[in-house]
Amino acid sequence: MTVSEKILARASGRDRVSPGDVVLARVDKVMVHDVGGPGVVEVFKELEQKGLKVERLFDPDRVIAIEDHFVPPPDQKSAQNLKVLEGFVRRFGINKYYRYGLGQYGVCHVITYEERLVLPGEVYVGTDSHTTTTGALGSFAVGMGHTDVAYVLMYGRIWFRVPETMLFRLEGTLRDRVMAKDVILKILKDIGADGATYKAMQFSGDGVRSMPIEERLTLTNMSVEAGAKNGIIEPDEKILDYFGGGISPVYGDEDASYSETYSYDLQSVEPMVAKPYSPANGVEARELEGTPIDKAYIGSCTGGKYYDLVKAAEVLKGRRVKVRLEVIPATQGVYRKALDSGLLKIFLDAGAMVGPPTCGACLGGHMGVLAEGEVAISSTNRNFPGRMGHRGSKVYLASPATVAASAVTGYITDPRDLKA
Repeated sequence: MTVSEKILARASGRDRVSPGDVVLARVDKVMVHDVGGPGVVEVFKELEQKGLKVERLFDPDRVIAIEDHFVPPPDQKSAQNLKVLEGFVRRFGINKYYRYGLGQYGVCHVITYEERLVLPGEVYVGTDSHTTTTGALGSFAVGMGHTDVAYVLMYGRIWFRVPETMLFRLEGTLRDRVMAKDVILKILKDIGADGATYKAMQFSGDGVRSMPIEERLTLTNMSVEAGAKNGIIEPDEKILDYFGGGISPVYGDEDASYSETYSYDLQSVEPMVAKPYSPANGVEARELEGTPIDKAYIGSCTGGKYYDLVKAAEVLKGRRVKVRLEVIPATQGVYRKALDSGLLKIFLDAGAMVGPPTCGACLGGHMGVLAEGEVAISSTNRNFPGRMGHRGSKVYLASPATVAASAVTGYITDPRDLKA
């Protein structure tokens, strides 16, 4: 069995499962945020109107609540959603509650990593499609809709059809100023936006092991952009050291069967850019050299981790930007670390705006939306029509290093073309 199959087998009390089997699996952790949480509350209200009153959750200690999408709240509706989430947390006695303005908070998928909330081998679900991010830690991590998450919160279990697994072998090491974002954009280009529909995307090989954990998070984060059910990486020494014991990692069998296998030499990967309007619409950055931009954005669960900021700062140090550059650390922990290490000074000296942790601009909600006709290059994960603002705007996706280089020149630029 593959690692995804083994996790689902263990969670459903079976010795063995196969792709296509339908299992009722125990869920170890569940996450709601300030968009999904109020949606779940509405489901509970509908159930109560039908005579089923939700008195308690399956285990409040296994529930995580995070304010991240519309914080600080840009309008009354967003503020009301925060109030609804707070009421939900208090009603059911949820202790793991990350609130903006009260210390550590930020983008949910980076919080689960930084706070070690989800462990290798666990089944984890959340009210966000990019919950797949946490699969980089060796968990079976899946995004779900409000109704499914409500069911999990009530019963601690959920049905899964066991997915087939696609294996992506990454060998070698990335060259200077080439990042995991470039790797996943290349993979998406190769397999397409529906190339992994309801499959597990498993990443393995020396190339993965050579990556920092935060880079691995980028791979699993964007697996959903190929339609994957989950993205996953088996734990190695870096993961075991990160958790420091007390975990029960799961590994696939050596003779596990995969639906497809792809191999990549990381030394051959070039800086990539995904053109509008799909993350799978990738080309090498140099093919778009000279494309003018109005704005550059570094942030989100995909591109606002500390390692992302380090790589952006390496490009920006000693330079000034020619277009608006917004830098949004993914969490308060990332923000503080960037402050203490001097990264924020580099960004400010370059002319960038540094803002508080939020998902706002990534989803076109607030904190920097695009006007009609504006063009942005962004370290985020989606560039659908209207994703970051007006439907008549355009978003190009790239790594934090490529975004930083493009901010310096004012047009899409391969970061290696800026001399050290």
